[in-house]
Amino acid sequence: MRSIAIYLNEDPDSFFKEYQASASEDAKRDMENTVMGIYTLQRDVDGQPEDVGIVIEGNIVMDNLGSVIVGFVMLLGLIYALDLSFPDNLKHTLEFMQKVVMSLDGHKLNGQIESLKIKLFD
Repeated sequence: MRSIAIYLNEDPDSFFKEYQASASEDAKRDMENTVMGIYTLQRDVDGQPEDVGIVIEGNIVMDNLGSVIVGFVMLLGLIYALDLSFPDNLKHTLEFMQKVVMSLDGHKLNGQIESLKIKLFD
């Protein structure tokens, strides 16, 4: 997912946030300024995530999801259920996941996404 964001000239670090568990207060302050994203709190010892969750408009709406992939799938579900717009900082990446990977409304593609789809399926 990060690679797709980079290919589409978007910044994955503004959406996928990683924090050390020991700096949880700094993480909470940063999350308060996040429009939409997935966060990971890493343990200091073994590198396994202590917590993975979803932030929408500065609020943690889901936590203890286990992995970033589960967080991403849950976030897509929340976007649909709450009728939210894709955040500007990752609009093309989320549109690619929706229209190409999930085959939802795939006939209306942005030029960048169409180009990536052609390259992937050739």
